[in-house]
Amino acid sequence: MRKTFAIDSLGCAKNLVDSELMADRLLAAGYEQVGADSASLLVVNTCAFIDSAKQEAINTTLAHARRREKRKNPNGQKIIMTGCLSQRYAEDLRHSMPEVDAFVGVDCEPDIVRIAEEVLEGRGKKIYSTKVSKLLPDYGAREFRYTSPHFAYVKIAEGCNHACAYCAIPRIRGGYRSRPMTNVLREIRVLTERGVREINLIAQDTTYYGLDRPASGENLSGLLRAANELPGDFWLRVLYTHPAYWTDSLIRAFAECDKVVKYVDIPLQHIAAHILEEQRRKTKPEHIKNLLRKLRREVPGIGLRSTFISGLPGETEEDHAELCEFVKEFRFERAGVFPYSREENTPAAKMRPQVHHATRTRRANELNMLLAANADEIGSACVGHTLRVLVDAPGIARGPWDAPDVDGAIHVNPALPVGEFADVRITDSIAYELFAEGAQDH
Repeated sequence: MRKTFAIDSLGCAKNLVDSELMADRLLAAGYEQVGADSASLLVVNTCAFIDSAKQEAINTTLAHARRREKRKNPNGQKIIMTGCLSQRYAEDLRHSMPEVDAFVGVDCEPDIVRIAEEVLEGRGKKIYSTKVSKLLPDYGAREFRYTSPHFAYVKIAEGCNHACAYCAIPRIRGGYRSRPMTNVLREIRVLTERGVREINLIAQDTTYYGLDRPASGENLSGLLRAANELPGDFWLRVLYTHPAYWTDSLIRAFAECDKVVKYVDIPLQHIAAHILEEQRRKTKPEHIKNLLRKLRREVPGIGLRSTFISGLPGETEEDHAELCEFVKEFRFERAGVFPYSREENTPAAKMRPQVHHATRTRRANELNMLLAANADEIGSACVGHTLRVLVDAPGIARGPWDAPDVDGAIHVNPALPVGEFADVRITDSIAYELFAEGAQDH
């Protein structure tokens, strides 16, 4: 029988790496990747971070199941749900979603071929292990990636040791486990030798890298310096840093390593002192402000990116006003706001008072308006300057302040080669979008 598969990957970049690992193993085992409606095995890799992500995962899976039922041979496809939703709710979902043939935990990527064979042959279990692994496999560089050929995500750790009151990730993904630095560097070397121009380092918290294994002496600043010495012309971008674990040595690494793009992704969530304390963020307002000032001072040209949660339990109008003033003062080059999502089995879900959902949304909208105004001013300040960009598609590029899929775009000359760097002069801007000489009219 012809063995075919498709993967519908939902959620964050960390999930995408897991999907790439599964695809890599299936391809190596002789499976052929085809469209979702043609695949004998369909894997839906899910997210369960917030309510909207859970609903997207359920809706997407059910939509695939409905299309399957309309085909001439509905029994010809098996559906496997993997990822965070499956990890967190497998026992509940097995009853409410009989359309799914198997629910697979988050650390089952090494066993995906065996699981696929069992499910396709009709001898699979309904639930595969949801026990989180204590070790990360030495998986090296993936032969297959879902990203464009010129950029890649490299996961440097899994899990999380923090206990943020609103977050269920440690319950889902387990404790923090760093990959050995030699393993990470080998993957970066292989990817860049294949022509990858941008390496995006990811983990639940990249700044915690190595701290779970203190005897190793490894940390993020050391990893950046070692990766910076690898041959080739490429960017190193660091995503998902935590304000509590920035060090002077890490700041110096950002300033001194020429391949590390001057872009700091640092989700802060809030600035009011009692909110930070109740949410167990391990930081105080003055620490955050001093860190941001130091980054501005010691890393010239730095672009700061952050995310904020609006309407956290106990947030007052005064707290919201304080966060608004903070956003106006520090003028983040890139930022996003999310209304608080009440996640079951988290401490924040039991906190009082809970903020009404309409108030959460209204406050988030007010913050977004401030951020949009900042974006207009920051974009206008770029006009007349020359930027080094990475061309993502004909006429579309990204600069140092633009991470894949989450930040803005730079409209460039369509003749510039895709997957390569170019120096362009900015001539116009609209919020987070910039326009360079030679770009098509807008």
